[in-house]
Amino acid sequence: MSATIAPSVRLKVIIVGAGVIGLAIGWRLAQAGADVTLYDKDRAGAGASHAAAGMLAACIEAEPGESHLLALGRASQALWPAFAAELEQATGLVIDRRCDGTIVAALTEDDRARLQHQLAFQHTLNLPVAWLSAAEVRRREPHLASGVIGALWSPEDHQVDNRRLAAALQVAARQAGATLLEQTAVEHIVHDGARVQGVMVGGALQEADVVILAAGAWSRGVPLVPPAARLPVRPVKGQMLALRMDPAAPILRHVLRVPDVYLVPRHDGRLIIGATVEEKGFDRTITAGGMLSLIEAAWRAIPAIEDLAIEETWVGFRPGSRDDTPILGSGPVDGLVYATGHYRNGILLTPVTARAIADLVLHGTVDPLIQPLSAARFQRQAAAA
Repeated sequence: MSATIAPSVRLKVIIVGAGVIGLAIGWRLAQAGADVTLYDKDRAGAGASHAAAGMLAACIEAEPGESHLLALGRASQALWPAFAAELEQATGLVIDRRCDGTIVAALTEDDRARLQHQLAFQHTLNLPVAWLSAAEVRRREPHLASGVIGALWSPEDHQVDNRRLAAALQVAARQAGATLLEQTAVEHIVHDGARVQGVMVGGALQEADVVILAAGAWSRGVPLVPPAARLPVRPVKGQMLALRMDPAAPILRHVLRVPDVYLVPRHDGRLIIGATVEEKGFDRTITAGGMLSLIEAAWRAIPAIEDLAIEETWVGFRPGSRDDTPILGSGPVDGLVYATGHYRNGILLTPVTARAIADLVLHGTVDPLIQPLSAARFQRQAAAA
């Protein structure tokens, strides 16, 4: 797909959604000279981009049947160093990308059996994951519970401060010439049956050559008019909290995963703990049960958290597709592009999504990494059923 307009005419692109995915795409397209406008019904970066933990975990989360997602994630991991450096240089802002790696600790014999089975599978994929003895795990993280048995070690699964990332991408997109309109809802996407015409905002048509739907968990609520099939994207609720460590003496230095919880330390002393997985729509309720489950699971791994202050609690909504894999590529009419459904991998997949969607819009080039991830796969699956 590429917009068929005269070369002398500046390509006009509207992006619906200004989370990290929409912002990064907007940045890349504006850098290339496109006329880019981003609309967000809330504040930019206030959705899943704000709620996330910022883990860049392609290796440790690899599971059977997710080969396309793994390939996309590993490609994005490879892009992250240059992407982060370029973003920080362009904006003068630090996004706190940390390269300490990830530990997945076994606290019981059942944990060890499960993790070693997982390790065997990861080795079939040639992923750089290894087993650490109990002594080695405790050497790296001395505050871990005394009963730790061992751990998976993933040296290439890093983290970034997602909130700093979103703030930097806003600056970068604007500096490149993009227009960002916050608290401005898109009512629907307009097309004539063959190609996109623009979007309706406040009852008025805002014309565009290309419309990119990057509204995360809210993507299904942005319909096409005349009607077309809505995207199978739903909100998956996650409750989270942050504790306050002493930045000079943190009790955790690596991303740590244990059954039912992950812990992500920040350089500023915040310790992110998450996250519940709840199919409850856009329910923003923070519950005692949700907080209890997270704190109890984290306490089993690191008992010292009981002395830390609770700094913040929040709820986020992961954009889950029908198969919990991103929806990337052209839509049912020319000029419509999807970049949504990233589920729990939006931060990880930001660089590769921005590159692939920008190439699609500007040159009509479909990156082989996203070819299996178009929305058309759902129609194919339905036809085969």
